[in-house]
Amino acid sequence: MTIQPWKILSSTHLRENIRLDRCELPNGKIIEGTVLEFGTWATVLALTKEQEVVLIRQYRHGVQKVIVELPGGAMDVEDESPLAAARRELQEETGYTSDRIIQVGCVSPNPANQTNLIYSFLALDVEKNGSQQLDETEEIEVFLKPLDEVIAMAKNGELLQSMQVSTLFFVLAYLERIS
Repeated sequence: MTIQPWKILSSTHLRENIRLDRCELPNGKIIEGTVLEFGTWATVLALTKEQEVVLIRQYRHGVQKVIVELPGGAMDVEDESPLAAARRELQEETGYTSDRIIQVGCVSPNPANQTNLIYSFLALDVEKNGSQQLDETEEIEVFLKPLDEVIAMAKNGELLQSMQVSTLFFVLAYLERIS
């Protein structure tokens, strides 16, 4: 059996980034599917020379909580590379920079209804070289934690954002801390 893509019969944008597709399944059934059209994102696990992870704390309205995250965000311009976005987001959100940023993975946050990819990066030997340059909607607290404590936080559910946990996984695999 060969799995076939659904045939899109029509598409309507309900809002700028929200699309409703009317699709025909290979068995002939007609369904409607909602698609969230997001841009590419980059997430960075930034390690200091002392093996401390640069973390941020900020409010996330979807869950209506202040949560702990890794720095990252969406690519600002169409021709910005994921690496350039990772570098920019790290500096803007935390004031930290690195000359050694390595792509360690890429995932789709939810291929069932989202169009975007998330690129995961490891930044090594980061140093604080400036101040935050936050967007008008951002209020971000920066703090450091040893890598082993960040791993424990993920195990305890303190890292709520799943794409952050996948970045941690990719980094641990790259560092050969897991096999």
